[in-house]
Amino acid sequence: MKTDVLIVGSGCSGLYCALHLPKDRQITIITKRDVKSSDSFLAQGGICMLKDESDYDSYFEDTLKAGHYENDRESVEIMIRSSQSVIQDLIGYGVEFARDENGELMFTREGAHSDKRILFHKDITGKEITSKLLAAVQELSNVTILEYTVMADIVCRDNRCFGAVVRMPDGSIETIEADNTVWACGGIGGLYRRSTNFQHLTGDALAIALKHDVRLKDINYVQVHPTTFYEEEVQGRCFLISESVRGEGAKLYDKNMESFVDELKPRDEVTAAIIAQMEKDHTEYVWEDLRPIPEEDLKMHFPNIVEYCSKKGYDVTKQCIPVVPAQHYFMGGVWVDHDSHTSMENLYAVGETACNGVHGRNRLASNSLLESLVFAGRAAAMISRDGSSHDADAAELMAAVDKEAYRDRAACSRENHARVRDAIAEAELKMSKEAGSYSGTIVGLQGRRYLTAQEDQKCTIK
Repeated sequence: MKTDVLIVGSGCSGLYCALHLPKDRQITIITKRDVKSSDSFLAQGGICMLKDESDYDSYFEDTLKAGHYENDRESVEIMIRSSQSVIQDLIGYGVEFARDENGELMFTREGAHSDKRILFHKDITGKEITSKLLAAVQELSNVTILEYTVMADIVCRDNRCFGAVVRMPDGSIETIEADNTVWACGGIGGLYRRSTNFQHLTGDALAIALKHDVRLKDINYVQVHPTTFYEEEVQGRCFLISESVRGEGAKLYDKNMESFVDELKPRDEVTAAIIAQMEKDHTEYVWEDLRPIPEEDLKMHFPNIVEYCSKKGYDVTKQCIPVVPAQHYFMGGVWVDHDSHTSMENLYAVGETACNGVHGRNRLASNSLLESLVFAGRAAAMISRDGSSHDADAAELMAAVDKEAYRDRAACSRENHARVRDAIAEAELKMSKEAGSYSGTIVGLQGRRYLTAQEDQKCTIK
């Protein structure tokens, strides 16, 4: 199989990249599950936008402060300065954001933001954005989408990528030759017992990058979200209780229904406070109180959270709900420059798979969708300038692929999972030794039963 551009992943970054590539390029998108099973569809809170120039300095500072000032400042500037054009682009694709009675865009606030600068669509902003991007991509005659198709490896030589080895829905192994390959395959939540991610997202790109010496960055920077709905037995992904509810006034309480933390602190600080309180109280969760939010606003802004809690037996207008931290987001990843190019020629990475340093050690709420779109657009622009021409060596390399090496899906999965977990643990240990103390990322919390990474023998095939 041949294509001009191979995009691995069907979340917002992969779709946005496809939409901004020339229409005369043949584009193939492969996705590990169905086209809608990406974390982009799950994003609740919203997407940040620079409202006007007067907000620039505070937005920049909020992003750096949340990231412990380890952010790549140029990446932050690119993201913020590009936000207004990206939002207008989304509106052009039919994305509907909340508006006031005068038709003006409405903004909400989340933790660690000094002002309201987050656009939203109820509590399903990610679904609203990604579904409209998907609809636009499905209208393109130059794009082919292959569902239930798994990237097993890349085909490369002399630090240049020529395409990928893929496992087709029927289990057969095929190769896809491509002038340029874009990794847009999400995060690593499937490696953890408690995560808000889809469980099939297991860091496939990281495993392959490690195998081929593609540069990685900050791979132990893994964000834990403070508040997911607590259930004793975890079945699949954890249900997120958006940070937006705390931005709108929700409170956190200990077992005695007493406040113990400033709810608007950055996520890592709130998470640390919750974990400490759980240990102090000898409990499996803390309480979150949504009743400070007016009932009409609660049902209008957070209908899915209200409905989910109701199904679990909680009326959020009258009762507090049990919440617990869970793995949520991957700030580290495959190193990329400001145009999303990796350390390997003709290989790009975007979205949660990539690390351009914009988030630093801890992501500011609602920067993820924006960052994904901004730098996916930049990847598309760079690929567009590169031109398109299939290399004469590619056919030879594709023919030489040992397909039998990829037949055993379970063995390949176990090997990839172990490779990623070991690399993250090694990076965490190295940082801890250099700092002389625990560095504060999720790996240091693995022993706690509510965050424990899944063991190989318990991993399903993903």
